[in-house]
Amino acid sequence: MERNITLDPANVMGIYGHNNSNIDLLRNIYPKVKIIARGNEVKVMGEDSEVELFLSRFELLLKHFEQFGKINENDILNITAAEDDSFYRMDSSGIVDNIILHGREGRVIKAITPNQRKMVASAATNDMVFAIGPAGTGKTYTAVALAVRALKNKQVRRVILTRPAVEAGENLGFLPGDLRDKLDPYLQPLYDALWDMMPMQKLISYLDDKTIEIAPLAFMRGRTLDNAYVILDEAQNATESQIKMFLTRMGRNAKFFITGDITQIDLPKHQKSGLIHIGKVLKDIKGIDFIYMDNGDVVRHQLVTKIIQRFEQWEEAKQQERQERQESRE
Repeated sequence: MERNITLDPANVMGIYGHNNSNIDLLRNIYPKVKIIARGNEVKVMGEDSEVELFLSRFELLLKHFEQFGKINENDILNITAAEDDSFYRMDSSGIVDNIILHGREGRVIKAITPNQRKMVASAATNDMVFAIGPAGTGKTYTAVALAVRALKNKQVRRVILTRPAVEAGENLGFLPGDLRDKLDPYLQPLYDALWDMMPMQKLISYLDDKTIEIAPLAFMRGRTLDNAYVILDEAQNATESQIKMFLTRMGRNAKFFITGDITQIDLPKHQKSGLIHIGKVLKDIKGIDFIYMDNGDVVRHQLVTKIIQRFEQWEEAKQQERQERQESRE
């Protein structure tokens, strides 16, 4: 019997191992099978029963790599030594002990706080989810993790991540380079999250073939987004018309995640944030859910929580002062 296996070119180095060490180990484990690995093609030859056994275990190794982003010697020995595949079963929901997925080099990415877990649960039952709350609560990171998991599990064909290209005190026109060079700094947090969640070569491959697309919100106009997991980040900096435009891009088999912090709006004073009143506009629509994060969800340095609380106190004091001045004039 002879069988050929075609691998994703972006996964070859991780599956073969350094200097083909993983392939050499498989040759030692299955001496009756001839294994030829060239490029992204693996050719297997031998007796039918031996080849079938090898193929069943090699398929599990590929699943392991897809889930954990790595294969080492212990993984190979454990998977090939097992009597059946019962020890390695993909959880149907994809969530075990709040783990969303295993990222680059096996890094565990999980929902940590109660509201992050609400985000995960809501995404399983709703096609459009809003996560609104202060900085550092893991809104974007959790949403990106869910999108990458959906892509890995072949629930969607592509992931689209978008942000409004709104200046936060900086001048976009004075940044050096072409349009992409000017826009990339605004999209960098999305790149940062993705770097944690998949091998570098895999991510580069996905970005090159547009399986993963990162683009400014303005680039969404006129599109219909089918079979996609779509995230609008920093939605507080989208105007009411932009929010409406984005939400109506939703196509078949699509999941939309919208994240934002209404306390950090960088729009010009004459423009209103579309995120502020969206809960009232879209309330009670089946399939749409709102998750409101709070200071208890902050997962950055402990000082971040204290900074957020102090700014809230400062804003409340200013509001009280303005109200007292208004009353005194009356």
